[in-house]
Amino acid sequence: MNRHARRVGLFRLLYRVEFFPEDALSEQEDYFLEYSDEHYSEKDAKELREKFEAILPHIPEFDEKIDSVSKNWRTERMGKVELAILRLALYEILYDEEVPVGVAINEAVELTKEFGDDQSPGFVNAILGRFA
Repeated sequence: MNRHARRVGLFRLLYRVEFFPEDALSEQEDYFLEYSDEHYSEKDAKELREKFEAILPHIPEFDEKIDSVSKNWRTERMGKVELAILRLALYEILYDEEVPVGVAINEAVELTKEFGDDQSPGFVNAILGRFA
């Protein structure tokens, strides 16, 4: 699986965080990996699971950081697509040493173009630019 496909899978998993209680996330993770249209290999599913589970404990930290730099937008009011993408990008910026900051930001903007609305890429870019 290439890095973009991994990011898309992680985005889709992180998107679910807003709609399911914490104790249901493991079940949702299993469901997603088993029934996704992507038909993840065992190796790819393992990799997605490990990354997703590494991101989850940091969500409160990421939300605080997002709130601290966003003007007039708290995470509670943000679109769920943008929030999931921001969380993924912050994980890559702060904890994934294999991903350069510029790449994390660019990939987040590309994901937002793919899944967000017309104004989302600029919003995500502005928030992440404050971390760069």
